[in-house]
Amino acid sequence: MKLLLDENLPHELRRLLAPHDVYTIGYMKWAGISNGKLLAKAAEQGFYAVITLDSGIEFQQNLSSIPCSVVILEALSNRMRHLRPLIPSLLAELKTLAPKTVVRVR
Repeated sequence: MKLLLDENLPHELRRLLAPHDVYTIGYMKWAGISNGKLLAKAAEQGFYAVITLDSGIEFQQNLSSIPCSVVILEALSNRMRHLRPLIPSLLAELKTLAPKTVVRVR
């Protein structure tokens, strides 16, 4: 599955999401793009989901017409020590993630 890590997540997280094909906003050179445009761009480039810490994204977007799935990580911070415990749940969620949905991983 082709996944995009939002700019609020560390690059190091990529390695923990194998076997998925994971890219970062920095790698794509999309820093600073607003959420709506980012989701549209991600969908155009074949990303199945955007993974973010931005819990407000679901209130900023029309969820009935989002172009790709969004996975919101609920962690205390974007530090790996707070993200690492979520990885098993995230990987399990990705196995059943429906297209164009928003889910939270706790």
